[in-house]
Amino acid sequence: MSATTVPGPDGRPRCRWCAAAPEFLDYHDREWGFPVMDDIRLFEKLCLEGFQSGLSWRTILAKRENFRAAFAGFDFRKVARFDETDVTRLLADAGIVRHRGKIEAVINNAGRACELVETEGSLAAFVWRFELNDDGARPQSRSTSPASEALSKELRNRGWKFVGPTTVYAFMQAMGLVNDHAEGCIMRAEVEEARSALRRFS
Repeated sequence: MSATTVPGPDGRPRCRWCAAAPEFLDYHDREWGFPVMDDIRLFEKLCLEGFQSGLSWRTILAKRENFRAAFAGFDFRKVARFDETDVTRLLADAGIVRHRGKIEAVINNAGRACELVETEGSLAAFVWRFELNDDGARPQSRSTSPASEALSKELRNRGWKFVGPTTVYAFMQAMGLVNDHAEGCIMRAEVEEARSALRRFS
């Protein structure tokens, strides 16, 4: 077992971070790193990564269903219509992270997502232009990348908020725009296979 992996319940190696909390194992094995092309899921993850800023992913993951209920399933077309009444409602919702700036950022970003879909065809078509293939960096050895910096800059230029390079890199790791599973992790090959089978946008 390498320093970057730990044995899972089945004895097979996985990324060390997934041993930090019981709920991380399922997330690691079923979600993290597998490529996502669905606009709603992509928008949700960008929002949740923004909420995580300054907090732990465990906190956000535990509240994920509450966030989905509070933000109309992260359907950005619906969220874009939220108003100050919704902000007040969300600030009173103990099931989510009650941070006015982050809540208002999600509503703002929903509007920007609608604009992006109008100009680019889909959120997926846009973000997958920034896919990071093997650039020689060791997995999980950094918190940003040139690709996350470029995507962050482009989003911010388009008016998005709470999308700094570190937040965007975490989004890219989770949504499969980079395979950052540790060398030796049993999921690394599965994720790479899923990424190889993916139909990219022309």
